[in-house]
Amino acid sequence: MNSLFLSILIFAPLLGVLALLFIPKTNEKLIKIVGFAATLPSLIFAIIAFWQYKAGAGLEQFAVKAEWFSFGNKEAMKGLYGIELYQPISYELGIDGFSLVMILLTAVLSTLAAIASIHIKKEWKGYFILFLLLQIGMLGVFASENLLLFFFFFELTLIPMFFLIGKWGYFEKENAAYRFLIYNGLGSAILLIVFVILFAKTGTMNIADITYLFHSGNDALIGGMTDDFRLGLLIALLVAFGIKLPIVPLHSWMLKVHVQAPPSIVMLHAGVLLKIGAFGLIRFGVGIFPEQFEQLALVLAILGVVNLLYGAFLALIQTDFKMVLAYSSISHMGIVLIGLASMNEAGIQGAIFQVVSHGFIAALLFFLIGVMHERVGTTTIDKLGGLAKVMPLTAGFFLVGAMASLGLPGMSGFVSEFLAFLGLFKEMPVVAAVGTLGIILTATYLLRAVMGMTFGKTAAYGEKVVDIRGVEFIPVVAMLFFIVLIGVYPSILAEPLQATIEAIILGIGG
Repeated sequence: MNSLFLSILIFAPLLGVLALLFIPKTNEKLIKIVGFAATLPSLIFAIIAFWQYKAGAGLEQFAVKAEWFSFGNKEAMKGLYGIELYQPISYELGIDGFSLVMILLTAVLSTLAAIASIHIKKEWKGYFILFLLLQIGMLGVFASENLLLFFFFFELTLIPMFFLIGKWGYFEKENAAYRFLIYNGLGSAILLIVFVILFAKTGTMNIADITYLFHSGNDALIGGMTDDFRLGLLIALLVAFGIKLPIVPLHSWMLKVHVQAPPSIVMLHAGVLLKIGAFGLIRFGVGIFPEQFEQLALVLAILGVVNLLYGAFLALIQTDFKMVLAYSSISHMGIVLIGLASMNEAGIQGAIFQVVSHGFIAALLFFLIGVMHERVGTTTIDKLGGLAKVMPLTAGFFLVGAMASLGLPGMSGFVSEFLAFLGLFKEMPVVAAVGTLGIILTATYLLRAVMGMTFGKTAAYGEKVVDIRGVEFIPVVAMLFFIVLIGVYPSILAEPLQATIEAIILGIGG
């Protein structure tokens, strides 16, 4: 069935881009209204899709497939590996439970980040044009059904992010932007090589067809690929998406971005863009190469524990709260790796829950740190003592966000961590036991930083500091709502993810 639903959902922000092109850059009020409003259609469509799915509608109704372009001679003889030299490339969009959840996460955080953009100080027109292009790229990644379209949207996220960091960031913004581009550009190059090989070997770019061919057991259908060759492709994917996630030691670029990018953009970077790495590992790594993924399970578990402990230890000694949150993101992405390495239902479910949970928690904390920086001009912990006296609401929200991040029961972080470690304890109890040290350290570094800011010795703020107010409440309340909702009612995520998880378990012979 061909439906315009997903195309409208993904490309609706383009209408905002076109409208902004005709608005004078001096009309800042109208630019802000249009920039924010342009994020709403995608959010509305994502909510409609989720609501219909919860009501029992099939997600296949949203799929679209149309011939996009072709190359080669249709009457030509067979080419390399017996594949016809004529190749039609289709425009294919579709969603399953996992991608639906990721699209909803992206749409929600995009709208909230647009509200958070009130703290941007200059050149609103260029900012929102790039912001909306970034939103299109993020939404498209999760709805793509073929390799070329996935890669197109994957690349589309890089260019706007580069300029959003380099133009609207802080003191070392150019350095952060170039680090982002170099590292992610290297990951893109590796990803492109893998995709080209998959296309050459299978003769199709459709992700579902490629997955089927690799699971068929007939090596002739995949160009006679050996197990070692498949393992090599998986390792390449692990590097490409590991840069995005990021996996230690491919993480240094991310620290710069989290510290130097404007808070509204870090909300999207920490909340969505890092999660593309996890999405890619699950969809392409576990999905296409389940046997090879299982061979690397111990390595992935160790990498996950390294991420968890490395990020936690370094977060513990930071003096800048942005750096605490940056290393915290590295640590929490280790939980994703731990869950995937378990290769069982509980672990994989925990990994996906962590992707969504951390998306909301990280976005909340980075928004709050942006509010605080806007008021007092610093994020150094020692200079923010006694925050509860001058900004009591902000301090309270910080404490709630920290509780969610360290895995307090009743919040989303607890569910994801519990499931991920439950899965790993079933398969690798020793590695899991070592990893639990990271949970203890998480509580230590978060409480140290937050309590030091909120209840420490009152700093000299100079003048009366205004607490969080007005529209700033909207992102905070919205993100806290989702964090608590997932924590007390995890079935709201578990139900749409069930089919995806069952397909993964079936693929690995579970």
